[in-house]
Amino acid sequence: MSASTPSRFVVGEQDFLLDGRPHRIISGAMHYPRVHPDLWRDRIRKARLMGLNAIETYVAWNAHEPVKGEWRADGDVDLGRFLDIIAEEGMHAIVRPGPYVCAEWHNGGLPAWLTADANVRLRSSDPSYLGEVTSFLEKVNAIIAPRQIDRGGSVILVQIENEYGAYGADTEYLDALVRCTREAGITVPLTQVDQPIPHMLEAGAHPALHKTGSFGSRIDERLRILREHQPTGPLMCMEFWCGWFDHWGEKHHTTNFADSAADLDRLLSAGASVNIYMVHGGTNFGLTAGANDSGRYLPLVTSYDYDSPITESGDVTAKFRAFRDVIAKHAPVPDEPLPDPVEAPAFSVGFEAVADPLSLTATHRGEFERPPTMDELGPDVVLVEYTTDAAGSGVLEAEVRDYAWVERDGAPVGRLQRTIGDASLALPDGDQLQLLVEETGRVNYDQKIGEPKGLIGAPRLGGRALPGPWSVRTIDVAALGAAVSDAAALPAGGPIAGPVGLRATFDLDESADLFLGTVGWGKGYAWVNGFFLGRYWRRGPQRTLYVPGPVTRSGRNEVVIVELESVTDPTARFLPRPDLGHEVE
Repeated sequence: MSASTPSRFVVGEQDFLLDGRPHRIISGAMHYPRVHPDLWRDRIRKARLMGLNAIETYVAWNAHEPVKGEWRADGDVDLGRFLDIIAEEGMHAIVRPGPYVCAEWHNGGLPAWLTADANVRLRSSDPSYLGEVTSFLEKVNAIIAPRQIDRGGSVILVQIENEYGAYGADTEYLDALVRCTREAGITVPLTQVDQPIPHMLEAGAHPALHKTGSFGSRIDERLRILREHQPTGPLMCMEFWCGWFDHWGEKHHTTNFADSAADLDRLLSAGASVNIYMVHGGTNFGLTAGANDSGRYLPLVTSYDYDSPITESGDVTAKFRAFRDVIAKHAPVPDEPLPDPVEAPAFSVGFEAVADPLSLTATHRGEFERPPTMDELGPDVVLVEYTTDAAGSGVLEAEVRDYAWVERDGAPVGRLQRTIGDASLALPDGDQLQLLVEETGRVNYDQKIGEPKGLIGAPRLGGRALPGPWSVRTIDVAALGAAVSDAAALPAGGPIAGPVGLRATFDLDESADLFLGTVGWGKGYAWVNGFFLGRYWRRGPQRTLYVPGPVTRSGRNEVVIVELESVTDPTARFLPRPDLGHEVE
């Protein structure tokens, strides 16, 4: 771990104080699991070139402990190394361990094994919940504590919970989190964040926590409301929203960089500290993308570019330059050249097919009188095949979370889709019914965090509940890439019906960032050299998947997809630039 001379960082009457002198935080958000670890230093260094003096990150509990008792803090979740690199680059760090983080991250960061327990009252002083939370925070704080600024490290602030005033008002819960954090050796100031809406700031208040706000416009109004609820100490926008996220089926969101820069200028001119959300968004690799549901379920895309100043692939943008110019009016900015955007290699290669890839990683889970939810089948199950005898014809009614392919006697008959309220389907006469159900992202905000996934209750045929028994198989999605890579091939030509595995090899002169085009594909998952890039979906807006340079190599490389619907063009096309969809401000 890199260490420097210890310093003292405190909350003063009007300012943050660093060794007794007023200090303004100009920070940017960057989530280490959303960035390949070999690229952490590059992204942090570019943030410093924009004029930032700090990096903020959430800690996603389910990234560190996806299975209860199997804790990880290495590789892509090596929080200690991430904080050390921040220190080595001469910057401070802000850590927000939650335990709830939102962040458009799967389940808001809470592990599915925790939220599957219906008796646990989430984000509350419920002893069963606090017992698990305490264990998590002890592990995280053991990483943070030796890296605090007063021990020669980078960490200057630690946040308790996240936007709690929008969810609850359990002071005993906040008491427990503060006590646990302090007992673990965290000595730097503790903060909280809420939107500057009076009832949220009041519900989430705690005397041990310095209030900060989350907003991206109406700067003067938001700072005024925040000051009314935080009479002394520095004003800080902990989330200055300079972009936005995308859902499948919507347009790609961007913000006008000149308007965002003007709002940043207003914020800094008011003397406030800021954390730009996001300075670099990164990618929801694998199955980590969340979902929102404010009356309609909307899953998030794989890219978390967020229209950030530093793009998903690390390019600096017009927004970066505009923000840098604004920051230079208020603080020192490094006088160093900025890197130019680099186009990725462009080429295409034909796929070969592997039939029935799902059987390669499927596990028969037994016979059930009623269809079990995914949560009852184990942590982070995302693809389940339910089969039963159901003679006759009629209208099938089923609540699926979130997407289902329906087969009758082995023949496809249609789909059920939660996002569009599709909950019924006319079935032809037959004997056997099969539903392949996919969880397309767990809700990360509000009251539906931790809701059960899969088939919810018994489907009905002709108005009568199907009695079962139900034969159930779970498919290990994360293992599909390696399984398809090793399986025997079939010839591929023309349109291909899924589920099917497709793979192709290609050569590179050297390791390089790539953009894998998905036009001509349906819905599924993609890997390069065994690295799980994430989901693709013809619904858009995203039309390329970012391939981090460190997962590629000089010489032979392999791309694998598992297609669940159909492919009209069995070709892997690598494009020079990303295509995240038609932009809308």
